[in-house]
Amino acid sequence: MIHTSDTKCCETEQKTVQKKAHSGCCSHDEIEAHDDHDGHDHSIGNKTTFQLFTPAIISFILLIIAIIFDNYYPQSWFTGSVRIIWYAIAYLPVGLPVVKEAWESAIKGSFFSEFLLMVIATIGAFAIGEYPEGVAVMLFYAIGENFQTLAVTRAKANIKTLLDQRPDEVTILENNQPKIVKAKEVQIGAIIQLKPGEKLGLDGELISDNASFNTAALTGESKPDTKSKGENVLAGMINLNSVAEVRVTTLYKDSKLSKILEMVQDATAKKAPTELFIRKFAKIYTPFVVYAAIAICFLPYFFIDNYIFRDWLYRALVFLVISCPCALVISIPLGYFGGIGAASKNGILFKGSTFLDIMAAIQVVVMDKTGTLTKGVFKVQKVVANEISESDLVKYTAALETKSTHPVGTAIIEYANGAEKDVTIIDVEEIAGHGLKGKVDGNEILAGNIKLMKKFNIDYDPEIDATPFTIIVIAINQKYAGYFLIADEIKEDAKQAIQNLHKINVKTVMLSGDKSAVVNAVAKELNIDEAYGDLLPEDKVEKVTFLKDKNLKIAFVGDGVNDAPVVALAHAGIAMGGLGSDATIETADIVIQNDQPTKIYTAINIGKKTKQIVWQNITLAFVVKAAVLILGAGGLATMWEAVFADVGVALLAILNAVRIQKMKF
Repeated sequence: MIHTSDTKCCETEQKTVQKKAHSGCCSHDEIEAHDDHDGHDHSIGNKTTFQLFTPAIISFILLIIAIIFDNYYPQSWFTGSVRIIWYAIAYLPVGLPVVKEAWESAIKGSFFSEFLLMVIATIGAFAIGEYPEGVAVMLFYAIGENFQTLAVTRAKANIKTLLDQRPDEVTILENNQPKIVKAKEVQIGAIIQLKPGEKLGLDGELISDNASFNTAALTGESKPDTKSKGENVLAGMINLNSVAEVRVTTLYKDSKLSKILEMVQDATAKKAPTELFIRKFAKIYTPFVVYAAIAICFLPYFFIDNYIFRDWLYRALVFLVISCPCALVISIPLGYFGGIGAASKNGILFKGSTFLDIMAAIQVVVMDKTGTLTKGVFKVQKVVANEISESDLVKYTAALETKSTHPVGTAIIEYANGAEKDVTIIDVEEIAGHGLKGKVDGNEILAGNIKLMKKFNIDYDPEIDATPFTIIVIAINQKYAGYFLIADEIKEDAKQAIQNLHKINVKTVMLSGDKSAVVNAVAKELNIDEAYGDLLPEDKVEKVTFLKDKNLKIAFVGDGVNDAPVVALAHAGIAMGGLGSDATIETADIVIQNDQPTKIYTAINIGKKTKQIVWQNITLAFVVKAAVLILGAGGLATMWEAVFADVGVALLAILNAVRIQKMKF
């Protein structure tokens, strides 16, 4: 679940840093505290880049001085013991942290790690007198680790940016006097005063006549979004022009932005199958490499006449350095992290890297209509009353709809303009896929679609069946009383969204509880492949199950409460984050923050690019390492080639992984 109370968060503060980083309610700095890489910490903390590289710089300078003396002043190069001490001092700044990591990993039960490979290889190099190569291997390994740390930090920049969008303090009005208080302490109903340039700290309703906001933190779109009085505004939006006043509707911990942050933070804990495979592979691969190195060192003794221990030990050490799995175990998670970061830049939130892989394989996109392909902003176009005054019909219906969150109900309430107030409403029941039932001023009111009338055996005007628009039919005391004709508007980018999906051979299907005539009209206008109307939630489930039974990879996109079951059923559930209900957003695997249908194509594209980069890195690492391993075992590769095969390939893979963050989608 996404909701996490502050109390619960405090109770878990004694748990590991990693768990805290994913809880969604701990300190902002903790998100980068630990990158779970088998205990491998890639946090930069409070260090500057220069401080991070200082040990490597010291080792590099000492190594260069030593190599110069070795080559140009061999006779005056102090004594043998001084030379060893000098190289040992050059080794310590970069070697000690790795030795410490190897020791700590061994204590935790992870004896075979890449740290152990580096320690054995470099100490072995010292043991056979190859001091420059021993220092160089550890030096370049440390440099590679530092670049990995910088890459991970950069990949987390989008999350940090989101965290910075949540101000700790807000200005509220008490008796028309401004007062600065902590955002966490603000209660529902409080009035926030927001000056130009300030960020909104909590979700609320705009009570000023209008205001323009920068919504980039939530949607990835930096263009101004003008809101009118009564419209919802969200935490993280930046007020652009005049002073605005907002009535708080949601507590700090329950705001959309808080949920978004939890989603993105939790995403790093949910690994893709490729990541999980590589981790399992590394746990088997590393001990195999150690035993293979031992075999390379000692087995030739039994088969070769002129066996020289030092030569075969050197080959085994080269083999160890080449075999270090860093390029895989770092660059692959980093590639997925880059994909999640690129998606969040574009206003798309993946709740785990596994869903990047799933989106890359999607074959069918199934969509709801209202709020997904249409704006979900309904307007009452016509009211027809039957044997009751229009004013009473509007009053009773609007009163009942105050108990609903459906956009159709909102349109009727808006049309009523306050006529629904001062009436008694009891026994309200929402009948999924049909409408509402309840008592208003003692009258039993039914408000919903045609299926609701049929369910209660109420005769209605047959002309309603032929109307290709959304109709809300009303019955009062088991008698047909009239209807509301309500029109929705197709989103500006809906047609482009369908065209984009067709370009990549993704089939489109629309499922809706709206009338078939309305659904077919929208499907025809947008060129959707298949469309079905008059569906109950269980009917949508049946349709998606049928597609899944054909072994097709399905993504379902929806926003309403009744979409939650289908969102959960699909291989990838996508929620519209702006209009979407909390239940659907919580159930979904992916959230589109700005409700644009074209972002569905963007999500698929990011998934494909991420998977492509990950497999490029896997191929690069295996091909280069395999080639140099064969050369090393045959005595044709030195420690320097081994360094390239390890650190060089790792750096190339990292540079390739971070490339996705610079791509435009």
